[in-house]
Amino acid sequence: MRLASKIALVTGAASGFGAEIARTFAREGAQVVLLDLNAAGAQAVAAAIGPQALAIGGDVTSAPDVTGAVERAVAAHGRLDIVVNNAGWTHRNRPLLEVSEAEFDKVYAVNVKSIYHMTRAVVPLMRRQGGGCIINMGSTAAVRPRPGLTWYNGSKGAVHLLSRSMAAELAPDKIRVNCVAPVIGETGLLESFMGLPDTPQNRAKFIATIPLGRMSRPSDVANACLYLASDEAEFVTGVVLEVDGGRDV
Repeated sequence: MRLASKIALVTGAASGFGAEIARTFAREGAQVVLLDLNAAGAQAVAAAIGPQALAIGGDVTSAPDVTGAVERAVAAHGRLDIVVNNAGWTHRNRPLLEVSEAEFDKVYAVNVKSIYHMTRAVVPLMRRQGGGCIINMGSTAAVRPRPGLTWYNGSKGAVHLLSRSMAAELAPDKIRVNCVAPVIGETGLLESFMGLPDTPQNRAKFIATIPLGRMSRPSDVANACLYLASDEAEFVTGVVLEVDGGRDV
């Protein structure tokens, strides 16, 4: 088991990439804490995983909620080794001048400010422990941006740069920070990314831009996170790992 005896917290874990990351980490021996605004969804995923999973309802854009989740994880397990900042949001694919200020603010609050809150909550703890692992969820949108998602693309560009900067600053504390950048995937946000109904014909337009011929799946992203969280990646930090089927080549 690649994560035996590890304690991991995954945000946005009630569905999509986050739920699969939690399931994969648990399968590999970790005790997992699932944090999601959808508390009932997180509880359902945790119940399916079994006794090594703990679900917590909370908003990643709220500093008290994030701090409280970290405190509950530590109270339950005594430490926290891995954090996956997976929770994400997007405005619907549309011209940049049609995105409201409220939509813009929500995208940056969920995708970027949540990392700020989590960093402030976990870095002091990881320093006391002598190290840790943080994985942030980026996107190929930050590498090869699609029109219609400008403000979302910018938020993920911030995640990529933050991940590299955090890695450089926290390396002396033995805290590794990496980023996973999936291509458009089969998740609940798919229609928002496409700006079109989720039909086979509309999917085909996006799949045509991915050399390996399909969208990303939760298992693709979970396996990338598993590698970065494992001791196999003990000398890997500051990396943006593109899980993109060749889109960014």
